[in-house]
Amino acid sequence: MASATMAVSFGLTYSPVCPHPTRPARGLLQLAPFNKAANSLKLSSSHSISGFSSILPQKLCTIVPSPNTLRSLTIVAAKGYKMKTHKASAKRFRVTGRGKIVRRRAGKQHLLAKKNTKRKLRLSKMHPVNRSDYDNVIGALPYLKVNRQAK
Repeated sequence: MASATMAVSFGLTYSPVCPHPTRPARGLLQLAPFNKAANSLKLSSSHSISGFSSILPQKLCTIVPSPNTLRSLTIVAAKGYKMKTHKASAKRFRVTGRGKIVRRRAGKQHLLAKKNTKRKLRLSKMHPVNRSDYDNVIGALPYLKVNRQAK
């Protein structure tokens, strides 16, 4: 086996905290300093560095979360499994920005030549769903962001 010996010295300076961050950071990145550098590296024929583990510390960097960041927790479904969306209902119902469930009026599916313009406009408008039907719609569409207290 052929081996070579060479001396390596490191001179590094660093500051663990950046004085002027360009954007707000969610955590603090701290680098571990190099402790004692080995004075020789042994290269084997398999091109691996055998003495390199003594130069580098075990942990190069650690991320320390800052305590003042708030994390929002969103619970999507209370069931123990992923619920299915009823696709036919998803095409018929929408949720407004306030969280109300709305639907289109029935009767605009076909035979539009027999209907006048005023009737077609009335049928194409969105109408709110009755509160008594909310449980049925939410059961078919479990991932809708519905506000039950919206007026």
